[in-house]
Amino acid sequence: GCDSPMQMRCSQLQSRRARIHQQIDKELQMRTGAENLYRATSNNRVRETVALELSYVNSNLQLLKEELEELSSGVDPGRRGSEAVTVPMIPLGLKETKELDWSTPLKELISVHFGEDGASYEAEIRELEALRQAMRTPSRNEAGLELLTAYYNQLCFLDARFLTPARSLGLFFHWYDSLTGVPAQQRALAFEKGSVLFNIGALHTQIGARQNRSCAEGAHRAVEAFQRAAGTFSLLRENFSHAPSPDMSPASLCALEQLMMAQAQECVFEGLSPPASMAPQDCLAQLRLAQEAAQVAAEYRLVHRTMAQPPVHDYMPVSWTALVHVKAEYFRSLAHYHVAMALCDGSPAIEGELPTHEQVFLQPPTSCKPQGPVLPQELEERRQLGKAHLKRAILGQEEALRLHTLCRVLREVDLLRAVVAQTLQRSLAKYAELDREDDFCETAEAPDIQPKTHQKPEARMPRLSQGKGPDLFHRLGPLSVFSAKNRWRLVGPIHLTRGEGGFGLTLRGDSPVLIAAVIPGSQAAAAGLKEGDYIVSVNGQPCRWWRHAEVVAELKAAGEAGASLQVVSVLPSSRLPSLGDRRPALLGPRGLLSSQREHGCTTPASTWASPRPLLSWSRKAQQGKPGGCPQPRAPVKPALPSSSKRPGWL
Repeated sequence: GCDSPMQMRCSQLQSRRARIHQQIDKELQMRTGAENLYRATSNNRVRETVALELSYVNSNLQLLKEELEELSSGVDPGRRGSEAVTVPMIPLGLKETKELDWSTPLKELISVHFGEDGASYEAEIRELEALRQAMRTPSRNEAGLELLTAYYNQLCFLDARFLTPARSLGLFFHWYDSLTGVPAQQRALAFEKGSVLFNIGALHTQIGARQNRSCAEGAHRAVEAFQRAAGTFSLLRENFSHAPSPDMSPASLCALEQLMMAQAQECVFEGLSPPASMAPQDCLAQLRLAQEAAQVAAEYRLVHRTMAQPPVHDYMPVSWTALVHVKAEYFRSLAHYHVAMALCDGSPAIEGELPTHEQVFLQPPTSCKPQGPVLPQELEERRQLGKAHLKRAILGQEEALRLHTLCRVLREVDLLRAVVAQTLQRSLAKYAELDREDDFCETAEAPDIQPKTHQKPEARMPRLSQGKGPDLFHRLGPLSVFSAKNRWRLVGPIHLTRGEGGFGLTLRGDSPVLIAAVIPGSQAAAAGLKEGDYIVSVNGQPCRWWRHAEVVAELKAAGEAGASLQVVSVLPSSRLPSLGDRRPALLGPRGLLSSQREHGCTTPASTWASPRPLLSWSRKAQQGKPGGCPQPRAPVKPALPSSSKRPGWL
């Protein structure tokens, strides 16, 4: 899933953005100093000189910001344009990061806390570093998503195993802002997780923007991608607070979520658009398209209002705001165009099937009564109303072209201008066809179109389980016991021999097997084994991941010579999951005496812990917000089959 040839292009782009941002900071400092001097001095000559300097600084700032916008708008260096795409979409650029050395802190933590040789985990650390290096330049497809998700899940494992509220890895995680290129760093692993999750959402936007939306299948895939992107940003917004970079602030994530939902709505409209040769004949189809286009325009107007407000306006690329404004005007004009086509070219013979006036048009604020039961049926009335809608369509398309020419970055997007200009030419041709020399009637004002859609896009959570793999550091043991949140002491090896009544201990659970009870005066008690110890080695074989039956079988095979055990004693300060009221079954020297059910024992849950599929670093997520995204919750530990959970004493 790694696209290595793109890494150099991305690095060069990031270097240019960082250099421009440094120049902008320098100019801002100069402007602040000049403004302070201008306010402090009373000398007219000095004030004139400072005012001239301020004009130069502001001019330089404008040029630098425009250059930065061009780099930010060209988000995907490897993106190839598709001739089938009608209107360009806005994909997000991935956050860039620096290389990271996991080796030193992980080896030290493994040696100090886990009591093992950190050098023996060199292979696992190298695999983690290789995974992080590969996810810096993921390919723009499903394989890239799986790569990012796999690294995210490993971060969840690291968080659960190595971190506590009072301990961090001591690493600085460096990431560059996706919108401004501003570098940011934090020691918290949550920042690394949040940045990777942001890139998962950004990659979904790039996949959606690259789809061929001229066919229904491509439009459906684009809708799915943008919905996943919106869900990812919503998840990040609900679970990440105090972001050190602007692109991960709540206001920015809210704007990006709205933008993705608007683009998904646009893809829904494109998937419904019929062929041009069939469109004019079906009045109902044209009216549905008009309302779908009005829905897209309403979504983009909402996005434009959000982008125009501070603080989003300060770091959102101006070209994006301009493109959203152009799309809002374009789709509003397109709604009026489809209504005009329905009125002028649609057949009036299906009067009973036509929707009412109020179902298609919005009532003006001054209107107190309905405009009429159905759409006009007389040809002249339909022509006059269609002409009014065409007039509004032409005005809107001309406004979209004007807004397009105001942005220097958008002027270079020839495809967008070509699409709007082509629609304008169709509208002008139809208007000329309807216009008559002897038509002295004043054109009525066309009402607004009622927004309506048959498919309202919904934010969908990212598939974080698709890249789920095994814990790289699973050799350390199950997370339920062997994590930085617990403290334990390694005891042994202990030589345990069989007495007349067996070993004299009761075992329970899987991975690791727990010593549930020790009979006083037995061989186990004499050897120093205690209730609550976990068996981690039998006869020199690590058994932290062994099931209950495997440990019992190994002890039974020891014979009269006995067995060598290593156990860990959990210190009292550790907080382990409660074992409840489950009681073990008893296993005597001659085999199973009674079943668990006879002793009122329920099957204990597995102690295996998986990484949390959702983020869990924000306290806001634990408060439960109505109407928000599903909140993170602890994984449900699946119960193992009762046949493999028959503990007993040996």
